[in-house]
Amino acid sequence: MEEKEIQTANEEFLLSLSLFKDKLDIKEYMKRLYAISNQVEDNYFLYKIPKKSGETRTIYAPNYTLKYIQKQILEKLLKERYISKYAKAYYSGASLKNNALEHVNKPLVLKLDIENFFENITFYHVYENVFYIFPENIRVLLTNLCLYKNHLPQGAPTSPYIVNIIMRGFDEEIGKWCLKKNISYTRYSDDLTFSGNFEPAEVIRKVKEELFKNHFKINKKKIHVIKNHAQQRVTGVVVNEKAQVSKSYRKEIRKEMYYIKKYGIKSHLEKTHSNKIPKDYLKSLAGRINYVLMINNDDVEFLKYKQELKKF
Repeated sequence: MEEKEIQTANEEFLLSLSLFKDKLDIKEYMKRLYAISNQVEDNYFLYKIPKKSGETRTIYAPNYTLKYIQKQILEKLLKERYISKYAKAYYSGASLKNNALEHVNKPLVLKLDIENFFENITFYHVYENVFYIFPENIRVLLTNLCLYKNHLPQGAPTSPYIVNIIMRGFDEEIGKWCLKKNISYTRYSDDLTFSGNFEPAEVIRKVKEELFKNHFKINKKKIHVIKNHAQQRVTGVVVNEKAQVSKSYRKEIRKEMYYIKKYGIKSHLEKTHSNKIPKDYLKSLAGRINYVLMINNDDVEFLKYKQELKKF
């Protein structure tokens, strides 16, 4: 096939992805696509959200056009790709509960975190592991459309699934190793959880080795070894005897329900010096109740709260 024929075939493939909502001829389509790819940073809005640690996380929100392009890439190119059964986030059916259930009632829980995870997923990772099946020019174009200044942006619709594709080899290697040693392993984004009866130092050594092969490393500040005489939390869910939201979380909701039933919503918000409007407050409270029920859908007390909240 001649070079011109190859170029035409590549352009027709990209056109078939319908990366723009507008109907464009192939010349205009390619012109716009390369214009966005060559200056992709100009198509993001950045903002920060607080983390529990007191630090902030930067969110990279793509504009309407880039977001649409990324959604098409996700639906037509990424979702068909295989991901490991040990990955418990970022796909249909994945949940905090499913991640936690793997670690219920275990003598020991080890929690590890990958340092600067999204920031360390670079052009190389995406180019080599995600779009390697395509010709060179398409490979570069698609990779650029999914990055921000040579790293994977938190906020782009493509990023979560790209994470799972890139980590597939790591997940399978660690999962296979853990299976031999009767250790339960799951990964929820950059959170790695291990449970069972084992020597934590041995697991940490193995994880360090495999992460190094993938150009990542463990966050030394976030190594947690929790025995079952203490509260074992996995991605926020208590797993000592069964998957359950923490007592303090449920107690706070219980207290709020008591006060709004006794004094009314407006009075409760005034007493607590809250600047929320009643509608927003109720949405927030309903969300927290639903979270409890997502983890334990048989919780009679919180099923009752859910019904009571509808009256407000």
